[in-house]
Amino acid sequence: MTRTLIAAVALCAVAMPVAAFAKPSLRDVPQIENIILAAAIAHEVSEYCQSIKPRRMKALGMAWQLRSQANDLGYSDSEIRAYVESDSEKARVRAKGERYLKANGVDYGTPETFCVFGHAEIKKSSAIGALLRAK
Repeated sequence: MTRTLIAAVALCAVAMPVAAFAKPSLRDVPQIENIILAAAIAHEVSEYCQSIKPRRMKALGMAWQLRSQANDLGYSDSEIRAYVESDSEKARVRAKGERYLKANGVDYGTPETFCVFGHAEIKKSSAIGALLRAK
């Protein structure tokens, strides 16, 4: 009976569609998506606010950590690179970041709002704030 059960399980596993084993898009992996969004927002803040600089080494370390996490989840370096370099993903993350900034009182027509937001994030030691430093 045990052999029959093992054989049945093995047959079901082989017969299952490949899609059942497919990995989700990296955009659907919260620990990856959230950090990429935080990095994009931090970059935008550092571009618009002259009193805040990006923490480039911190960002680089975070990028290596994300790559390692994605690798651990089964994503190859080429899959990660394709996701990060995708124009459609860049546009999607940018739009998501702009909505986040707007919801938090940032106005592209008023650069000072980037500074207020950025300094608040630094003070909170948020994921965004960790990627920024006051000059």
